[in-house]
Amino acid sequence: MQLRHLRYFVTLARTRHFARAADECGVSQPTLSAGMVALEQEFGRRLIDRDRRFIGLTPHGEAMLPWAQQILGAMGAMNAAVLATPLEGPFTLAAIPAALPLVGRFGAALLAANPALVLSVRSATARSIDQALHALEIDAGITYLDQDMSPGLTTVPLASEDYRFLTRRGGRFDDRASITWEEAVAQDLCLLDEMMLYRRILDQRLTVRGHVARPRATADSHIALFAMVASGAFSSIVPDSYAHLLGDVAWARFLPLDPPEPARRVGLVVLDRDPALPRAQAALAVARAFVIDGTYQALGVSI
Repeated sequence: MQLRHLRYFVTLARTRHFARAADECGVSQPTLSAGMVALEQEFGRRLIDRDRRFIGLTPHGEAMLPWAQQILGAMGAMNAAVLATPLEGPFTLAAIPAALPLVGRFGAALLAANPALVLSVRSATARSIDQALHALEIDAGITYLDQDMSPGLTTVPLASEDYRFLTRRGGRFDDRASITWEEAVAQDLCLLDEMMLYRRILDQRLTVRGHVARPRATADSHIALFAMVASGAFSSIVPDSYAHLLGDVAWARFLPLDPPEPARRVGLVVLDRDPALPRAQAALAVARAFVIDGTYQALGVSI
């Protein structure tokens, strides 16, 4: 079995498109297709449903995918351990949207300690971070630590998170120092989509308080939310990390919500393996060097 054929298979399963998979693998589409045929012939099973395009994985392909991901990830980790001292090459960090303000400071510290690394940051859901860690597709993640997590992960707290009400300056809340939850949910809100863990946690906390969020708009990124609030037609409820990051933006007005919610821990997650993965060890060392006092200010984020 050739590793490049496994790489074709894993990339195709992720992109679900022959041309895009071939481009990512740096080969022509006929070469990728031929590699897939060779892989299927070797196993004597059809792995992919296709006609002129990718349709999906067969049950045999679904069964094979996690093993193929782990084989490729283990090979990459082995190469990193053997060939790179100090560490060099790409380091892939995935973060939930609510934690993206953390990646600047964390990434800078990681590269300062490992100058030969090249940082690649991606935004991802908490569930996909968990899956990608176990599949060895990413080196580390930043996500909520107080939710149920799968076994086999090591975590280090980086910061805690609170809620802020975001609205455009020049409106009815300019003279307010805070806003009640009842007032907040009565506004024309734009919120993250329900697929995002942040939104699901927010909905749970609103339910406890006897409120229901009925947003007029949803999005899968905070940038989209900020654009909608900047238009003046919407308000939002966002993590306080964005208030610290964007507090000097002229149009933005961030208000604490009253009464405050218990803080949520945000932190680094890596795969717990024996032997330890070198990139995971490097990330843990950086995370443990942070000084935590329960706020994003402790991480050196400008206010």
